Amino acid sequence: MEGGMHAWNGFVASGPPEFGMAFFDTTADPKELIALAWLLEDGSGRFYAGVSSFIHDQEASDLFMNLSGAENRHQASLVNLYREFTGRDPEPGFRDILTADDAKQDVMEGNMNVREALKWAKGQDKKNILELSMALETNSYDLYIKMGRAFSEEKSRKVFDVLVSEEKSHLDRLADLLEKTL
Repeated sequence: MEGGMHAWNGFVASGPPEFGMAFFDTTADPKELIALAWLLEDGSGRFYAGVSSFIHDQEASDLFMNLSGAENRHQASLVNLYREFTGRDPEPGFRDILTADDAKQDVMEGNMNVREALKWAKGQDKKNILELSMALETNSYDLYIKMGRAFSEEKSRKVFDVLVSEEKSHLDRLADLLEKTL
């Protein structure tokens, strides 16, 4: 972005370094980590698809629809990791091993409720929606890095390494469009 870090006038990550890590249990096995990551990716995909349906800018709408598809591909990557770790396909509803709490079923990256985020976004302009999306992706990117470092077991770290790489790509694309918007 032009002007570098000093020109940024949007959302910033806040809270202690361990913020958000409570969502991931460091005693969880790779199957549980994959299930939770799948749940977050699912929520983000639904958020991006929803935003794409009502934003009044074609380039932004296309980007959000593409990001929704990317979140679906992330889910496929997570299912492939599950197969790699277990030697079998996930059982139907494997993500439900985490909780029966319906509120957690409507969560996305950044630990935000999908319905509430969409309700907020409907009244916002493109710049604000892009900034929120970047904040969510930044928090996810940061969380996945911290979680990858928190695990000594290689299979668990691999789950987060895959997600870090994919979140970085999302951030780059959102930043490109935000820069055009400013």
